[in-house]
Amino acid sequence: MAEAARRARGGGGAARRAARSAVSFETAKYIERNIPNFEVLTEEALETIETNAETILEEIGVNFPDNPKALERWRDAGADVQGERVRIPRGLARELIKTAPASYTQHARNPDRNVVVGGKNLVLAPVYGPPFVRDTAGGRRYATMEDFRKFVKLGYMSKWLHHSGGTVCEPTDVAVNKRHLDMLYAHMTLSDKPFMGSVTEPSRAQDSVDMCGVLFGEKFVQENTVMTSLININSPMTFDDVMMGALEVYAQNNQACIISPFIVGGAMAPVSVAGTLTQVLAEGLAGLAYSQLCKPGAPVIMGAFVTSIDMNSGAPTFGTPEAAHITYGVGQLARRLNLPYRSAGSFCGSKLPDAQAAYETANSLNMGLLSGVNFMLHACGWLEGGLVSSFEKFVMDADQLGTLHHLARGVEMDVNAQAMDAIREVGPGGHYLGCAHTQANFKEAFWKSDLLDYKPFETWEDEGARDTQALASLRVEKLLGDYQQPAMDPATKEALEAFVATRKAAEPDSFM
Repeated sequence: MAEAARRARGGGGAARRAARSAVSFETAKYIERNIPNFEVLTEEALETIETNAETILEEIGVNFPDNPKALERWRDAGADVQGERVRIPRGLARELIKTAPASYTQHARNPDRNVVVGGKNLVLAPVYGPPFVRDTAGGRRYATMEDFRKFVKLGYMSKWLHHSGGTVCEPTDVAVNKRHLDMLYAHMTLSDKPFMGSVTEPSRAQDSVDMCGVLFGEKFVQENTVMTSLININSPMTFDDVMMGALEVYAQNNQACIISPFIVGGAMAPVSVAGTLTQVLAEGLAGLAYSQLCKPGAPVIMGAFVTSIDMNSGAPTFGTPEAAHITYGVGQLARRLNLPYRSAGSFCGSKLPDAQAAYETANSLNMGLLSGVNFMLHACGWLEGGLVSSFEKFVMDADQLGTLHHLARGVEMDVNAQAMDAIREVGPGGHYLGCAHTQANFKEAFWKSDLLDYKPFETWEDEGARDTQALASLRVEKLLGDYQQPAMDPATKEALEAFVATRKAAEPDSFM
Protein backbone atom coordinates (compact mmCIF):
# COMPACT_ATOMS: atom_id res chain seq x y z
CA MET A 1 0.00 0.00 0.00
CA ALA A 2 2.80 2.44 0.88
CA GLU A 3 4.51 1.63 -2.44
CA ALA A 4 1.25 2.25 -4.29
CA ALA A 5 0.80 5.55 -2.52
CA ARG A 6 4.33 6.62 -3.48
CA ARG A 7 3.65 5.70 -7.11
CA ALA A 8 0.42 7.65 -6.97
CA ARG A 9 2.26 10.81 -6.01
CA GLY A 10 4.62 10.51 -8.99
CA GLY A 11 3.95 11.48 -12.59
CA GLY A 12 2.67 14.93 -11.70
CA GLY A 13 3.76 16.40 -15.03
CA ALA A 14 1.40 14.17 -16.99
CA ALA A 15 -1.47 15.08 -14.68
CA ARG A 16 -0.76 18.80 -15.09
CA ARG A 17 -0.66 18.48 -18.88
CA ALA A 18 -3.96 16.58 -18.83
CA ALA A 19 -5.51 19.20 -16.58
CA ARG A 20 -4.56 22.02 -18.96
CA SER A 21 -6.29 20.29 -21.86
CA ALA A 22 -9.45 19.28 -19.94
CA VAL A 23 -12.74 21.15 -20.09
CA SER A 24 -13.58 22.79 -16.76
CA PHE A 25 -17.18 22.55 -15.54
CA GLU A 26 -18.37 25.12 -13.05
CA THR A 27 -19.36 23.87 -9.62
CA ALA A 28 -20.84 26.26 -7.09
CA LYS A 29 -19.20 26.46 -3.69
CA TYR A 30 -21.13 24.85 -0.84
CA ILE A 31 -23.88 27.08 0.53
CA GLU A 32 -23.03 29.59 3.25
CA ARG A 33 -26.30 30.76 4.80
CA ASN A 34 -27.02 34.43 5.33
CA ILE A 35 -30.56 33.74 6.47
CA PRO A 36 -31.79 32.71 9.94
CA ASN A 37 -32.77 29.15 10.79
CA PHE A 38 -36.48 28.48 11.32
CA GLU A 39 -37.13 27.28 14.87
CA VAL A 40 -40.37 25.66 16.04
CA LEU A 41 -39.48 24.62 19.60
CA THR A 42 -39.46 26.88 22.64
CA GLU A 43 -36.73 26.69 25.25
CA GLU A 44 -39.12 24.83 27.54
CA ALA A 45 -39.93 22.29 24.81
CA LEU A 46 -36.23 21.72 24.06
CA GLU A 47 -35.44 21.12 27.73
CA THR A 48 -38.36 18.68 28.06
CA ILE A 49 -37.21 16.67 25.04
CA GLU A 50 -33.61 16.63 26.28
CA THR A 51 -34.69 15.48 29.75
CA ASN A 52 -36.90 12.73 28.32
CA ALA A 53 -34.13 11.54 25.97
CA GLU A 54 -31.74 11.19 28.90
CA THR A 55 -34.44 9.22 30.75
CA ILE A 56 -34.72 6.82 27.80
CA LEU A 57 -30.97 6.24 27.82
CA GLU A 58 -30.80 5.78 31.58
CA GLU A 59 -33.95 3.74 32.24
CA ILE A 60 -34.80 1.93 28.99
CA GLY A 61 -31.42 1.80 27.31
CA VAL A 62 -30.32 0.87 23.80
CA ASN A 63 -29.23 -2.44 22.26
CA PHE A 64 -25.80 -3.23 20.80
CA PRO A 65 -26.35 -6.83 19.57
CA ASP A 66 -23.53 -9.18 18.50
CA ASN A 67 -20.85 -6.63 19.40
CA PRO A 68 -18.87 -7.63 22.50
CA LYS A 69 -16.27 -4.94 21.90
CA ALA A 70 -18.93 -2.23 21.93
CA LEU A 71 -20.36 -3.58 25.17
CA GLU A 72 -16.89 -3.58 26.68
CA ARG A 73 -16.32 0.03 25.61
CA TRP A 74 -19.59 1.11 27.18
CA ARG A 75 -18.92 -0.81 30.38
CA ASP A 76 -15.48 0.80 30.69
CA ALA A 77 -17.07 4.24 30.15
CA GLY A 78 -19.44 3.71 33.09
CA ALA A 79 -22.62 2.45 31.43
CA ASP A 80 -24.79 -0.30 32.92
CA VAL A 81 -24.49 -3.25 30.51
CA GLN A 82 -26.85 -6.20 30.93
CA GLY A 83 -26.68 -8.69 28.08
CA GLU A 84 -26.83 -6.62 24.88
CA ARG A 85 -28.72 -3.78 26.57
CA VAL A 86 -26.74 -0.64 27.42
CA ARG A 87 -28.17 1.86 29.90
CA ILE A 88 -26.29 5.13 29.81
CA PRO A 89 -26.19 7.27 32.97
CA ARG A 90 -27.72 10.71 32.66
CA GLY A 91 -25.22 13.15 31.16
CA LEU A 92 -22.61 10.56 30.12
CA ALA A 93 -23.40 10.62 26.40
CA ARG A 94 -23.34 14.42 26.33
CA GLU A 95 -20.01 14.48 28.08
CA LEU A 96 -18.50 12.02 25.58
CA ILE A 97 -19.81 14.02 22.60
CA LYS A 98 -17.88 17.12 23.69
CA THR A 99 -14.76 15.78 21.94
CA ALA A 100 -16.48 15.72 18.52
CA PRO A 101 -15.64 18.70 16.27
CA ALA A 102 -18.29 21.34 15.56
CA SER A 103 -17.23 21.34 11.91
CA TYR A 104 -14.72 19.65 9.64
CA THR A 105 -13.33 19.85 6.13
CA GLN A 106 -13.87 16.93 3.78
CA HIS A 107 -11.10 16.95 1.21
CA ALA A 108 -11.70 16.15 -2.46
CA ARG A 109 -8.98 15.04 -4.86
CA ASN A 110 -9.51 18.44 -6.48
CA PRO A 111 -8.87 20.87 -3.59
CA ASP A 112 -11.21 23.41 -5.22
CA ARG A 113 -14.05 20.99 -4.44
CA ASN A 114 -13.31 20.66 -0.71
CA VAL A 115 -16.36 21.17 1.52
CA VAL A 116 -16.69 22.44 5.08
CA VAL A 117 -19.42 20.59 6.99
CA GLY A 118 -20.89 22.46 9.94
CA GLY A 119 -21.58 26.02 11.06
CA LYS A 120 -23.85 27.89 8.62
CA ASN A 121 -22.80 25.75 5.66
CA LEU A 122 -24.93 23.38 3.58
CA VAL A 123 -23.37 20.64 1.45
CA LEU A 124 -25.62 18.98 -1.14
CA ALA A 125 -25.13 15.30 -2.10
CA PRO A 126 -27.21 13.08 -4.44
CA VAL A 127 -29.65 10.23 -3.81
CA TYR A 128 -28.31 7.20 -1.92
CA GLY A 129 -29.26 3.53 -1.93
CA PRO A 130 -32.09 2.73 -4.44
CA PRO A 131 -31.96 -0.74 -6.05
CA PHE A 132 -33.98 0.47 -9.06
CA VAL A 133 -33.45 3.18 -11.65
CA ARG A 134 -35.89 4.84 -14.02
CA ASP A 135 -35.66 6.84 -17.24
CA THR A 136 -38.08 7.60 -20.04
CA ALA A 137 -36.41 5.18 -22.43
CA GLY A 138 -36.11 2.09 -20.25
CA GLY A 139 -38.74 2.65 -17.55
CA ARG A 140 -38.25 1.13 -14.09
CA ARG A 141 -35.58 -1.57 -13.85
CA TYR A 142 -32.87 -2.96 -11.56
CA ALA A 143 -29.80 -0.73 -11.48
CA THR A 144 -26.55 -1.72 -13.17
CA MET A 145 -22.98 -0.56 -12.81
CA GLU A 146 -23.34 1.39 -16.03
CA ASP A 147 -26.31 3.24 -14.51
CA PHE A 148 -24.15 3.99 -11.49
CA ARG A 149 -21.39 5.47 -13.67
CA LYS A 150 -23.92 7.66 -15.46
CA PHE A 151 -25.20 9.07 -12.19
CA VAL A 152 -21.64 9.85 -11.04
CA LYS A 153 -21.05 11.68 -14.32
CA LEU A 154 -24.30 13.64 -13.93
CA GLY A 155 -23.29 14.56 -10.38
CA TYR A 156 -19.93 15.77 -11.59
CA MET A 157 -21.60 17.89 -14.29
CA SER A 158 -24.23 19.39 -11.94
CA LYS A 159 -23.30 22.95 -11.00
CA TRP A 160 -25.24 23.15 -7.75
CA LEU A 161 -24.21 19.72 -6.37
CA HIS A 162 -21.15 19.83 -4.12
CA HIS A 163 -20.65 16.13 -3.40
CA SER A 164 -20.50 12.94 -5.48
CA GLY A 165 -22.34 10.94 -2.80
CA GLY A 166 -22.10 7.20 -2.24
CA THR A 167 -24.44 4.47 -3.43
CA VAL A 168 -26.28 6.67 -5.95
CA CYS A 169 -27.97 3.44 -7.04
CA GLU A 170 -27.30 -0.20 -6.10
CA PRO A 171 -25.65 -1.93 -9.09
CA THR A 172 -27.24 -5.38 -8.94
CA ASP A 173 -25.19 -6.82 -11.82
CA VAL A 174 -22.03 -6.85 -9.66
CA ALA A 175 -21.48 -9.27 -6.76
CA VAL A 176 -22.58 -7.86 -3.39
CA ASN A 177 -19.19 -8.48 -1.82
CA LYS A 178 -17.34 -6.66 -4.63
CA ARG A 179 -19.59 -3.89 -5.94
CA HIS A 180 -18.31 -1.40 -3.37
CA LEU A 181 -14.91 -1.55 -5.07
CA ASP A 182 -16.38 -0.63 -8.46
CA MET A 183 -18.54 2.10 -6.93
CA LEU A 184 -15.63 3.73 -5.13
CA TYR A 185 -13.45 3.47 -8.23
CA ALA A 186 -16.18 5.24 -10.22
CA HIS A 187 -16.42 8.10 -7.71
CA MET A 188 -12.65 8.45 -7.56
CA THR A 189 -12.03 8.45 -11.32
CA LEU A 190 -15.19 9.83 -12.98
CA SER A 191 -15.53 12.82 -10.61
CA ASP A 192 -13.22 14.97 -8.55
CA LYS A 193 -15.85 15.97 -5.99
CA PRO A 194 -15.81 14.50 -2.45
CA PHE A 195 -17.51 11.12 -1.95
CA MET A 196 -18.76 8.59 0.61
CA GLY A 197 -17.38 5.20 1.64
CA SER A 198 -18.98 1.77 1.95
CA VAL A 199 -20.81 0.79 5.17
CA THR A 200 -22.33 -2.59 4.25
CA GLU A 201 -19.64 -4.59 6.07
CA PRO A 202 -16.65 -3.52 8.21
CA SER A 203 -14.13 -5.00 5.76
CA ARG A 204 -15.68 -2.89 3.00
CA ALA A 205 -15.26 0.21 5.13
CA GLN A 206 -11.59 -0.76 5.48
CA ASP A 207 -11.35 -1.20 1.70
CA SER A 208 -12.71 2.34 1.38
CA VAL A 209 -10.02 3.67 3.71
CA ASP A 210 -7.32 1.72 1.87
CA MET A 211 -8.44 2.95 -1.55
CA CYS A 212 -8.35 6.49 -0.23
CA GLY A 213 -4.80 5.76 0.90
CA VAL A 214 -3.94 5.05 -2.72
CA LEU A 215 -5.76 8.15 -3.98
CA PHE A 216 -4.62 10.70 -1.38
CA GLY A 217 -1.66 9.01 0.31
CA GLU A 218 -1.91 7.04 3.55
CA LYS A 219 -0.49 9.77 5.78
CA PHE A 220 -2.89 12.36 4.36
CA VAL A 221 -5.87 10.09 5.04
CA GLN A 222 -4.88 9.54 8.65
CA GLU A 223 -4.48 13.28 9.22
CA ASN A 224 -7.47 14.53 7.21
CA THR A 225 -11.09 13.63 6.51
CA VAL A 226 -11.62 12.42 2.93
CA MET A 227 -14.91 10.52 3.38
CA THR A 228 -18.27 11.20 5.00
CA SER A 229 -20.26 7.97 5.30
CA LEU A 230 -23.77 7.08 6.42
CA ILE A 231 -24.36 4.99 9.55
CA ASN A 232 -28.05 4.22 10.09
CA ILE A 233 -29.50 3.28 13.46
CA ASN A 234 -32.07 0.48 13.40
CA SER A 235 -34.83 2.40 15.10
CA PRO A 236 -36.12 1.94 17.67
CA MET A 237 -32.89 2.07 19.66
CA THR A 238 -30.87 -0.76 18.12
CA PHE A 239 -27.27 -0.39 16.90
CA ASP A 240 -26.52 -3.43 14.73
CA ASP A 241 -23.03 -4.87 14.55
CA VAL A 242 -22.58 -4.30 10.79
CA MET A 243 -23.20 -0.58 10.90
CA MET A 244 -21.29 -0.20 14.16
CA GLY A 245 -18.41 -2.18 12.68
CA ALA A 246 -18.22 0.27 9.78
CA LEU A 247 -18.46 3.20 12.21
CA GLU A 248 -15.59 1.76 14.24
CA VAL A 249 -13.37 1.52 11.14
CA TYR A 250 -14.10 5.06 10.01
CA ALA A 251 -13.79 6.64 13.46
CA GLN A 252 -10.47 4.95 14.11
CA ASN A 253 -9.19 6.28 10.76
CA ASN A 254 -10.37 9.87 11.33
CA GLN A 255 -13.13 9.63 8.72
CA ALA A 256 -16.52 11.27 9.23
CA CYS A 257 -19.78 9.43 9.86
CA ILE A 258 -23.39 10.54 9.78
CA ILE A 259 -25.11 8.92 12.78
CA SER A 260 -28.71 8.79 11.63
CA PRO A 261 -31.84 7.26 13.12
CA PHE A 262 -34.10 5.86 10.36
CA ILE A 263 -37.59 6.89 11.42
CA VAL A 264 -40.95 6.13 9.86
CA GLY A 265 -43.31 7.80 12.33
CA GLY A 266 -45.92 5.41 13.67
CA ALA A 267 -43.79 2.37 12.80
CA MET A 268 -40.30 2.97 14.22
CA ALA A 269 -41.20 5.89 16.50
CA PRO A 270 -44.29 7.33 18.18
CA VAL A 271 -46.91 9.05 16.03
CA SER A 272 -46.44 12.34 17.90
CA VAL A 273 -43.82 14.91 16.88
CA ALA A 274 -42.56 15.37 20.45
CA GLY A 275 -42.26 11.62 21.03
CA THR A 276 -40.34 11.13 17.78
CA LEU A 277 -38.02 14.03 18.56
CA THR A 278 -37.27 12.48 21.95
CA GLN A 279 -36.43 9.10 20.45
CA VAL A 280 -34.33 10.65 17.65
CA LEU A 281 -32.30 12.57 20.21
CA ALA A 282 -31.80 9.54 22.47
CA GLU A 283 -30.63 7.40 19.54
CA GLY A 284 -28.43 10.17 18.23
CA LEU A 285 -26.81 10.77 21.61
CA ALA A 286 -25.96 7.07 22.00
CA GLY A 287 -24.53 6.73 18.49
CA LEU A 288 -22.55 9.95 18.57
CA ALA A 289 -21.14 9.08 22.00
CA TYR A 290 -20.12 5.63 20.77
CA SER A 291 -18.15 7.20 17.91
CA GLN A 292 -16.15 9.11 20.51
CA LEU A 293 -15.57 5.94 22.52
CA CYS A 294 -14.01 4.51 19.36
CA LYS A 295 -11.82 7.57 18.88
CA PRO A 296 -12.20 10.90 20.69
CA GLY A 297 -12.30 13.71 18.15
CA ALA A 298 -13.60 11.58 15.28
CA PRO A 299 -15.79 13.81 13.06
CA VAL A 300 -19.51 12.99 13.22
CA ILE A 301 -22.81 14.45 12.05
CA MET A 302 -26.09 14.30 13.94
CA GLY A 303 -28.53 12.80 11.44
CA ALA A 304 -32.28 12.37 11.18
CA PHE A 305 -34.10 10.57 8.39
CA VAL A 306 -37.76 11.10 9.19
CA THR A 307 -40.97 10.37 7.31
CA SER A 308 -44.58 9.99 8.36
CA ILE A 309 -46.72 7.00 7.34
CA ASP A 310 -49.96 6.35 5.50
CA MET A 311 -51.93 4.52 8.18
CA ASN A 312 -54.05 2.78 5.52
CA SER A 313 -51.28 1.26 3.40
CA GLY A 314 -48.25 1.48 5.70
CA ALA A 315 -46.32 3.32 2.99
CA PRO A 316 -44.03 6.18 4.00
CA THR A 317 -45.16 9.69 3.09
CA PHE A 318 -42.98 12.68 2.29
CA GLY A 319 -43.13 16.45 2.29
CA THR A 320 -45.60 16.40 5.18
CA PRO A 321 -45.93 19.06 7.89
CA GLU A 322 -45.15 16.52 10.63
CA ALA A 323 -41.84 15.62 8.98
CA ALA A 324 -41.09 19.34 8.68
CA HIS A 325 -41.75 19.92 12.39
CA ILE A 326 -39.36 17.08 13.28
CA THR A 327 -36.70 18.26 10.84
CA TYR A 328 -36.82 21.79 12.23
CA GLY A 329 -36.80 20.46 15.80
CA VAL A 330 -33.81 18.15 15.34
CA GLY A 331 -31.94 21.09 13.84
CA GLN A 332 -32.41 23.00 17.08
CA LEU A 333 -31.32 19.99 19.14
CA ALA A 334 -28.22 19.40 16.98
CA ARG A 335 -27.14 23.02 17.31
CA ARG A 336 -27.41 22.71 21.10
CA LEU A 337 -25.01 19.76 20.83
CA ASN A 338 -22.67 21.97 18.74
CA LEU A 339 -22.54 19.37 15.96
CA PRO A 340 -23.19 19.36 12.22
CA TYR A 341 -26.68 18.27 11.16
CA ARG A 342 -27.86 15.98 8.34
CA SER A 343 -31.46 15.72 7.19
CA ALA A 344 -33.95 16.43 4.35
CA GLY A 345 -33.51 15.79 0.62
CA SER A 346 -35.52 15.54 -2.60
CA PHE A 347 -38.04 13.25 -0.88
CA CYS A 348 -41.24 12.15 -2.56
CA GLY A 349 -43.46 9.08 -2.74
CA SER A 350 -44.40 9.52 -6.39
CA LYS A 351 -43.73 6.80 -8.96
CA LEU A 352 -42.88 9.35 -11.66
CA PRO A 353 -41.18 12.76 -11.76
CA ASP A 354 -44.60 14.44 -11.85
CA ALA A 355 -46.53 17.10 -9.93
CA GLN A 356 -46.68 14.99 -6.76
CA ALA A 357 -42.93 14.53 -6.91
CA ALA A 358 -42.40 18.26 -7.44
CA TYR A 359 -44.66 19.38 -4.57
CA GLU A 360 -43.24 16.91 -2.06
CA THR A 361 -39.66 17.54 -3.14
CA ALA A 362 -39.99 21.32 -2.95
CA ASN A 363 -41.40 21.03 0.58
CA SER A 364 -38.56 18.72 1.62
CA LEU A 365 -35.74 20.77 0.09
CA ASN A 366 -36.96 24.05 1.55
CA MET A 367 -37.41 22.64 5.04
CA GLY A 368 -33.82 21.35 4.81
CA LEU A 369 -32.47 24.78 3.99
CA LEU A 370 -34.50 26.53 6.69
CA SER A 371 -33.86 23.93 9.41
CA GLY A 372 -30.10 24.51 9.36
CA VAL A 373 -29.07 21.23 7.70
CA ASN A 374 -25.31 21.07 7.04
CA PHE A 375 -25.16 17.89 4.95
CA MET A 376 -28.13 17.05 2.74
CA LEU A 377 -28.02 13.53 1.35
CA HIS A 378 -30.65 12.63 -1.31
CA ALA A 379 -30.61 16.22 -2.57
CA CYS A 380 -31.43 15.08 -6.11
CA GLY A 381 -32.72 11.97 -7.89
CA TRP A 382 -34.98 10.41 -5.25
CA LEU A 383 -38.20 8.77 -6.46
CA GLU A 384 -40.78 6.25 -5.21
CA GLY A 385 -39.96 6.56 -1.52
CA GLY A 386 -36.27 5.94 -2.12
CA LEU A 387 -36.67 2.73 -4.11
CA VAL A 388 -35.77 4.41 -7.41
CA SER A 389 -33.00 6.68 -8.66
CA SER A 390 -34.51 8.63 -11.55
CA PHE A 391 -32.30 10.13 -14.25
CA GLU A 392 -34.87 12.75 -15.18
CA LYS A 393 -35.62 13.68 -11.58
CA PHE A 394 -31.89 13.85 -10.86
CA VAL A 395 -31.44 16.73 -13.29
CA MET A 396 -34.78 18.33 -12.33
CA ASP A 397 -33.78 18.38 -8.67
CA ALA A 398 -30.17 19.37 -9.37
CA ASP A 399 -31.45 22.36 -11.33
CA GLN A 400 -33.72 23.44 -8.46
CA LEU A 401 -30.86 23.26 -5.96
CA GLY A 402 -29.84 26.58 -7.46
CA THR A 403 -32.82 28.18 -5.74
CA LEU A 404 -31.46 27.04 -2.36
CA HIS A 405 -28.15 28.77 -3.11
CA HIS A 406 -29.89 32.02 -3.97
CA LEU A 407 -32.36 31.92 -1.08
CA ALA A 408 -29.50 31.32 1.34
CA ARG A 409 -27.74 34.49 0.23
CA GLY A 410 -30.32 36.59 2.02
CA VAL A 411 -31.18 40.16 1.05
CA GLU A 412 -28.28 42.41 0.08
CA MET A 413 -28.44 45.96 1.39
CA ASP A 414 -25.41 47.68 -0.12
CA VAL A 415 -25.68 50.88 -2.18
CA ASN A 416 -26.14 48.99 -5.43
CA ALA A 417 -28.89 46.80 -3.95
CA GLN A 418 -30.78 49.82 -2.60
CA ALA A 419 -31.10 50.98 -6.24
CA MET A 420 -31.90 54.59 -5.36
CA ASP A 421 -30.12 55.80 -8.52
CA ALA A 422 -32.44 53.62 -10.63
CA ILE A 423 -35.56 54.87 -8.86
CA ARG A 424 -34.44 58.49 -9.39
CA GLU A 425 -33.62 57.86 -13.06
CA VAL A 426 -36.94 56.19 -13.93
CA GLY A 427 -39.28 58.29 -11.81
CA PRO A 428 -43.09 57.95 -11.79
CA GLY A 429 -44.68 56.19 -14.77
CA GLY A 430 -41.45 54.98 -16.41
CA HIS A 431 -39.92 51.49 -16.70
CA TYR A 432 -36.66 50.00 -15.60
CA LEU A 433 -35.74 47.87 -18.64
CA GLY A 434 -33.32 50.36 -20.11
CA CYS A 435 -32.04 52.21 -17.07
CA ALA A 436 -28.35 52.16 -16.16
CA HIS A 437 -28.84 50.09 -13.00
CA THR A 438 -30.69 47.35 -14.89
CA GLN A 439 -28.06 47.30 -17.65
CA ALA A 440 -25.32 46.96 -15.04
CA ASN A 441 -27.02 44.19 -13.05
CA PHE A 442 -29.31 42.17 -15.32
CA LYS A 443 -26.92 39.27 -15.92
CA GLU A 444 -26.75 38.39 -12.22
CA ALA A 445 -30.00 39.89 -10.93
CA PHE A 446 -32.21 36.78 -11.05
CA TRP A 447 -31.65 33.08 -10.72
CA LYS A 448 -32.64 31.28 -13.92
CA SER A 449 -33.36 27.62 -14.39
CA ASP A 450 -31.28 25.72 -16.94
CA LEU A 451 -34.16 23.30 -17.44
CA LEU A 452 -37.64 24.80 -17.04
CA ASP A 453 -39.53 26.32 -19.98
CA TYR A 454 -40.31 30.06 -19.93
CA LYS A 455 -41.11 30.45 -23.63
CA PRO A 456 -44.40 31.86 -25.00
CA PHE A 457 -47.13 29.30 -25.69
CA GLU A 458 -46.68 29.44 -29.48
CA THR A 459 -42.95 28.75 -29.27
CA TRP A 460 -43.47 25.97 -26.73
CA GLU A 461 -46.10 24.36 -28.99
CA ASP A 462 -43.91 24.65 -32.10
CA GLU A 463 -41.07 22.90 -30.25
CA GLY A 464 -43.24 19.88 -29.46
CA ALA A 465 -45.20 20.96 -26.37
CA ARG A 466 -42.66 19.21 -24.16
CA ASP A 467 -43.35 18.75 -20.45
CA THR A 468 -40.66 18.97 -17.78
CA GLN A 469 -39.89 15.25 -17.86
CA ALA A 470 -39.24 15.44 -21.61
CA LEU A 471 -36.98 18.45 -21.14
CA ALA A 472 -35.16 16.62 -18.34
CA SER A 473 -34.60 13.59 -20.57
CA LEU A 474 -32.95 15.85 -23.15
CA ARG A 475 -30.80 17.45 -20.45
CA VAL A 476 -29.60 14.05 -19.21
CA GLU A 477 -28.58 13.23 -22.78
CA LYS A 478 -26.78 16.55 -23.21
CA LEU A 479 -24.89 16.37 -19.90
CA LEU A 480 -23.70 12.84 -20.57
CA GLY A 481 -22.75 13.85 -24.10
CA ASP A 482 -20.74 16.84 -22.84
CA TYR A 483 -19.07 14.88 -20.04
CA GLN A 484 -15.29 14.79 -19.97
CA GLN A 485 -13.48 12.79 -17.32
CA PRO A 486 -11.47 14.91 -14.89
CA ALA A 487 -7.72 14.51 -15.15
CA MET A 488 -6.04 11.95 -12.91
CA ASP A 489 -2.40 11.01 -12.55
CA PRO A 490 -1.91 7.78 -14.56
CA ALA A 491 0.10 6.17 -11.77
CA THR A 492 -2.71 6.79 -9.29
CA LYS A 493 -5.28 5.31 -11.64
CA GLU A 494 -3.07 2.27 -12.25
CA ALA A 495 -2.63 1.76 -8.50
CA LEU A 496 -6.39 1.96 -7.91
CA GLU A 497 -7.06 -0.54 -10.69
CA ALA A 498 -4.50 -2.90 -9.18
CA PHE A 499 -6.06 -2.60 -5.72
CA VAL A 500 -9.54 -3.36 -7.06
CA ALA A 501 -8.30 -6.31 -9.10
CA THR A 502 -6.40 -7.78 -6.15
CA ARG A 503 -9.32 -7.47 -3.76
CA LYS A 504 -11.77 -8.96 -6.26
CA ALA A 505 -9.50 -11.93 -6.87
CA ALA A 506 -9.19 -12.63 -3.15
CA GLU A 507 -12.67 -14.14 -2.74
CA PRO A 508 -15.43 -15.71 -4.86
CA ASP A 509 -18.45 -13.72 -5.97
CA SER A 510 -21.40 -13.60 -3.61
CA PHE A 511 -24.83 -12.20 -4.44
CA MET A 512 -26.13 -12.61 -0.86
